[in-house]
Amino acid sequence: MVVESQRVEEFRLTKEPYYLPLGNEVELFEAAYHARLPVMLKGPTGCGKTRFVEHMSWRLGRTLITVACHEDLTASDLVGKYMLQNDATVWQDGPLTTAVKSGGIAYLDEVVEARKDTTVVIHPLTDDRRVLPIEKKGEIVQAPDDFMLVISYNPGYQSVLKDLKHSTKQRFVAIEFDYPKPDLEETILQEEASIDADTASKLVKIAEKVRNLRTHGLEEGVSTRLLVYAGQLIAGGVEPLEACASTICRPITDDVEMQRSIIEIIATQF
Repeated sequence: MVVESQRVEEFRLTKEPYYLPLGNEVELFEAAYHARLPVMLKGPTGCGKTRFVEHMSWRLGRTLITVACHEDLTASDLVGKYMLQNDATVWQDGPLTTAVKSGGIAYLDEVVEARKDTTVVIHPLTDDRRVLPIEKKGEIVQAPDDFMLVISYNPGYQSVLKDLKHSTKQRFVAIEFDYPKPDLEETILQEEASIDADTASKLVKIAEKVRNLRTHGLEEGVSTRLLVYAGQLIAGGVEPLEACASTICRPITDDVEMQRSIIEIIATQF
């Protein structure tokens, strides 16, 4: 039990993650937590959803167990499975079970990427039962008051085959995220990338113009995360045009014509 407690404490943040509120998302999340309601974060990639959850876990003093969902993730991966250890079969709790038992925050990032059976597992945790059935052990784990389930997904990027069912969506309090307003994004870049106000302003102007290309064939705009990467490279001595090409242009498109258009936008600022 001591070993298990020590393992859980590894998920507790010891330093406040930087997060700049963009609206009333902090108050909404806290209200949902105190009401023991699950939360769904909706928004484009790299707009701050994960950082927000990290900040809130620190703010609420809860452990945070994050699961990066992918197409091979099964319900057993979340709940737990029997493992061979020293010629014996032992049960190993999965991350969701660990979060429930410890009264922490379980964060399923990009949940629609996981297999469909995972959503069936989380349903009993999202209503007034707040329980996690462990079928392989014949047990039902009751979530303590401190436990919270948070999921995230990018509704604008998912295909019809990879979207949350309405029966799942309607179990959550939804908080929508988007790219920050220009002045807030500049503040974030100065803090996160340690760059001056002029460089931050130029990066944000580039981002605004690149995001407008979404109406001209670009699948998704440049994220705040990528802008931070660009700022960090510039702060590290990389020439601005090359830094932006490596972080803003190449990661978001392989189309040569689109890349050329983005490079032209970057060149107008640097």
